[in-house]
Amino acid sequence: MKHGRAGFKLGRVTAHRWALFRNLLVALFRHERITTTVAKAKAIRGLADHMVTLAKRDNLHARRQVLAMVPDPVVVKKLFDTIAARSGDRIGGYTRILKTGTRPGDRAPMAILELVDRPEAPKDKGKKDAKAEKRDKGQAAGAAKGRKKKTAAAAS
Repeated sequence: MKHGRAGFKLGRVTAHRWALFRNLLVALFRHERITTTVAKAKAIRGLADHMVTLAKRDNLHARRQVLAMVPDPVVVKKLFDTIAARSGDRIGGYTRILKTGTRPGDRAPMAILELVDRPEAPKDKGKKDAKAEKRDKGQAAGAAKGRKKKTAAAAS
């Protein structure tokens, strides 16, 4: 039975665990998407949702409560100004965990923890176009070489 075993200890003492949670929250709200282990993602998911709920309240007391957990004023400003505004009509569930496989070094299960209302970055079509352009250049150069050979053979 699992009575009285709530929470995630993650093999750390309390001070180290809370420092880890603070660092992960700062990274999540700064980048809006982080890659971490599944256990750490599940551990901070509730804290991240709580911070967004406090940011939606948008008063001084809520800002001080968030600052106690997220010790970066720039990130707190972003949380209150942009992230809370984006998720204004959502009641809960501000984060999503996507499992991505295992880490090569120790086979730890990895996951992407991201904010749900995160604006999607456009796909890099430039890389694909650059490859296609390089391929087309190669074909054009090959065709030009073939024409030179044909004209040289026709001239002889």
